[in-house]
Amino acid sequence: MPTLSRSQIIQSKPIAGGLDGFRAFLNSTYKDVGILETSQVLGPVGSECIVDILLKRSSNVDTETQGCLVALVSALQTIQASRHLPSTRGGKNLLEDLSRLMTAVNDDDFDVDRILPLLQATLREESDNVIWNAVYDAVTESTPPPRPTSSFQQTPLSINTGSFANSTEHRKHEDDVLKEELGHLYVGIPGFFGAFFGDVPGLRQAAQAVFNKCKEGDSPLFFEESGWPEEAKEKDPEFRVRRRLLAQPNQPLQGSTADRKLDIGFVDDPNAGVNSKYQWSHILIPGELKSNPSADKASKAWLDLGRYAREVLAAQDSRRFVLGFTLCGSLMRLWTFDRLGGIASEQFDINKDGLRFVSAVLGFLWMNGEQLGFDPTIITNGDKRYIEIERENRKERLVIDSLIKRVPCVAGRATTCWKAYKEQDPDKPLVIKDSWQYPEREEEGELLHKATEKDVVNVARYYYHETVRVGTQDDSIRGNVRQGLDVTKATNYKPGSTMPPPSTVVRSLSRKGRSSSAAGRKRSSSYTNASLPPSKRTCSSSPVKGGRATADRVHRRVIVRDYGKPIYIASSKTSLLAAMEGCIAGYESLHTRAGMLQCDISPNNLMVNEDEGNPSWHSFLIDLDLAIKEDREKPSGARGKTGTRAFMAIGVLLDDELHSFMHDLESFFWVLFWICIHYDGPSQQSIVPRFDKWNYLDAEELAASKKGVVDDERDFLKTVEENFTPYYQPLIPCVNRLRRKVFPGGGRWRVPKPKLYFDMEILRAARDDLKELER
Repeated sequence: MPTLSRSQIIQSKPIAGGLDGFRAFLNSTYKDVGILETSQVLGPVGSECIVDILLKRSSNVDTETQGCLVALVSALQTIQASRHLPSTRGGKNLLEDLSRLMTAVNDDDFDVDRILPLLQATLREESDNVIWNAVYDAVTESTPPPRPTSSFQQTPLSINTGSFANSTEHRKHEDDVLKEELGHLYVGIPGFFGAFFGDVPGLRQAAQAVFNKCKEGDSPLFFEESGWPEEAKEKDPEFRVRRRLLAQPNQPLQGSTADRKLDIGFVDDPNAGVNSKYQWSHILIPGELKSNPSADKASKAWLDLGRYAREVLAAQDSRRFVLGFTLCGSLMRLWTFDRLGGIASEQFDINKDGLRFVSAVLGFLWMNGEQLGFDPTIITNGDKRYIEIERENRKERLVIDSLIKRVPCVAGRATTCWKAYKEQDPDKPLVIKDSWQYPEREEEGELLHKATEKDVVNVARYYYHETVRVGTQDDSIRGNVRQGLDVTKATNYKPGSTMPPPSTVVRSLSRKGRSSSAAGRKRSSSYTNASLPPSKRTCSSSPVKGGRATADRVHRRVIVRDYGKPIYIASSKTSLLAAMEGCIAGYESLHTRAGMLQCDISPNNLMVNEDEGNPSWHSFLIDLDLAIKEDREKPSGARGKTGTRAFMAIGVLLDDELHSFMHDLESFFWVLFWICIHYDGPSQQSIVPRFDKWNYLDAEELAASKKGVVDDERDFLKTVEENFTPYYQPLIPCVNRLRRKVFPGGGRWRVPKPKLYFDMEILRAARDDLKELER
């Protein structure tokens, strides 16, 4: 008997009334909490899920919610189709998968977002196809965080949300990566309030005065016996504020890749209202509200706030860190998210410590831009923004023309690039790049300086670099942003690594031969007086896989004098191939003349310049953040390296061999392969589900997936014919010839092959063929 397809099984075994009993059960549940019919819940609130309503209205939310979800899964198990539909995990059938889901639903840490689309589809009585597709989404477990790789004396791989390429950023996938990125969130850190709120002028006196006012009158806002009443309404403040608290939990904010909602937050608009429309760029302080005090944990409120912080940091290009708060029942924490992750204050009860609550709210209203985390070295004057540097013993003002890119992550390098120009010379473009580096790493500015001195071609040319200074010290996370707060004093700190005093870390950032600028704001090195890096990379005494508690990041700024656009925006196929060829020539030049391996080949690091009058290279490499010297003796000591995983070589993903130029040449292949799948011309990009998974698979699974793409020529040709866009179909022969050279016999290379540089001339031959066809 022929095997029926999924759609045939669904059609032949309809759900019919199989879920009516569950719907009746849920209706009776909602009557208990004051809602008459499920249709009433779904209608007015649109996409807001019923579980959200339960969380807000029920006094026993965890039991109520789990009871509803268990009833739903149980109802699905009784439907005949579940015993005939295939398993997603190699089991006997879908019924087996539903049994696993039942176990997961009963777990207190179960993420209800995983099942909400299924719940909504069921209550809206969607078609059988829609419901069963939602079932498959629910039973598919999220990709687990990447397992630690077996280090081969190299910097270990890590992953963050800034490494996604052409992705939907679906929450069920993104959350796992965000958890890995944030690492251990340290809470209960003593001194938090003083570090972040202590410098707000007049806060203590004003908060006491406001709190006293809240306790006055016949109907006070605060009762000594019971705290803040649930029906308390905001009164007009007696002081002028520049911002306002905004609550729009059901309305997605604009400006993110996926629809993201915010429970509550402060915006820089005193007239903000319920119907006002805002973007993430307007949010100054995000907040997360939960009705149940037990939600004050990493898998609930903390992760939700971390997700908001990511959106705020991504949308605000001069933001160094984000302050926020969680309020679970009456239990509050104050938070900051920065390039190491997140830390929080002690938990306090706003009904028992009303003064601290008032102080926090008033502090959020009164803080200036620098206290909120904005970079004070980026100066705004009217509609113009600029930075000031001291180069060749002269001050220069560089005007920021436009944002080029801002990597959307919380913890990590968080690279931001701006197009700029000297105020006196607007016709010559410059690029300012800010990033947060591990202090153990060689400075990118020094590597670029050396490459420029070695006359390397087709690599962005050095102009200036510095370690940014804020206040009177280098802008590091532990010493400056966190102002010396000690995470080893956190209530949830796990002993195992020793954290040196923050002052030691700050001092370690200063190197011999460096000097501060006259203004005392930044430490700088100009093109003419920068000291050259040592012949071998300096190694830190810290372990390669040291914990977050011992880590630090420092704010570095690099300026180059080459500006272009990402290679996938090339105006034609021939221009793309010419740019790819030029970037490979640049990589070879960097390798052979300067002895460096770039180690992060990706579409956003390969530039093309097609603008008349732009003196930059026609095509060139950027980003030496992860570059290494080929003759280094030991790993850098940095705790992790990130890159765009979709373009990493198979050997790098498996981490079973030292990084070689061969790995980077393989990455060039993956870049071209990816562009041909995801871009139907210079500006038409798309998301392809099969390859979207490459953003989330762990390293070993991704390596296996890539090997499966290239190991057999017939299968490879079938894959590209099905997935290359119509625009790039003519490049199939070229990409296949390149595959044969990069993967001899369909397998990984075993011996370094310098001749591979010359084999890349396949690109030139393909370009000539395309020109002939065009003629």
